[in-house]
Amino acid sequence: MTSADFSRNSENFCYRHPDRQSFVLCQRCLRTICPECQIQAPVGVICPECLRDQQKSATPAQRRAERRWGSRPTAVAAPTMHKPLATYWLIGITVVAYLTQLIPTSPAQQLFALNSVYLVPAFGHFEPWRLLTVLFVHSGFLHIALNMLALWMIGRILEPLVGHTRFVVMYLISGIGGSVAVALLAPATWVVGASGAIFGLFGALLIIGRHIGANVTSIAVIIGINFAFPFVAGLLAGGSVNISWQAHLGGLIAGCAVGFIYARTRAVRQRRLQIGLLVGLTVVLLALLIIPAALYF
Repeated sequence: MTSADFSRNSENFCYRHPDRQSFVLCQRCLRTICPECQIQAPVGVICPECLRDQQKSATPAQRRAERRWGSRPTAVAAPTMHKPLATYWLIGITVVAYLTQLIPTSPAQQLFALNSVYLVPAFGHFEPWRLLTVLFVHSGFLHIALNMLALWMIGRILEPLVGHTRFVVMYLISGIGGSVAVALLAPATWVVGASGAIFGLFGALLIIGRHIGANVTSIAVIIGINFAFPFVAGLLAGGSVNISWQAHLGGLIAGCAVGFIYARTRAVRQRRLQIGLLVGLTVVLLALLIIPAALYF
């Protein structure tokens, strides 16, 4: 479903053929291109102008290699634009980590589980890798199955919009945001799972979809239902449930921030600005870990 704003937004139409609606972006300049203008690149597709720029900047050795192997640009259709390979890799790594946990002598869960207060000696040593490794550890089959299903569903939509690398960066920063939120809001709590990062993907999709004029009501409803679930389930069960709403909240906020950065820095001339903002966001999230230390010392 599309809204009137979506139809009026020129960014949803090919920049070379304004009458052709498309959902595919050039992987270099991030402008919208229709199937006729899409040229297959090593990763994703690029537009004709970026191809010319790439050919101009090619070294003599690269030109010789192209002539030798007969590589020529070919047009591709939108459905075969590029598969969500990063999504598949994230799912595969997570599944392997879970299977490792099932080995009786494996210390995977003890090594990778999240100790939420990093800078307080009373709660353990400072082990910063747990900010990310927590994303690949799960408490049971149902836990990992639901998270990977959600990752697969949203990855198929979001990864083609932003590209492989940006999708992975978004996933990891969202995961860090969830871990930091647990450290701030639930000190001494141990949590596992990728739900914080997945909430971040939902938040990013909400922001990016809103920016391009898409109807994001259904996404907002899904986020609201999933965020409210731990509280509703706790009331029905007469107590708390074993779900970390703190990780969900932190991941959602971080994912929205990353989505906003992507939406506002789409031009190729803004590439350095985009990278700088992402690095700055990560630094801010990590700096927040000082707060629990200040509270507990």
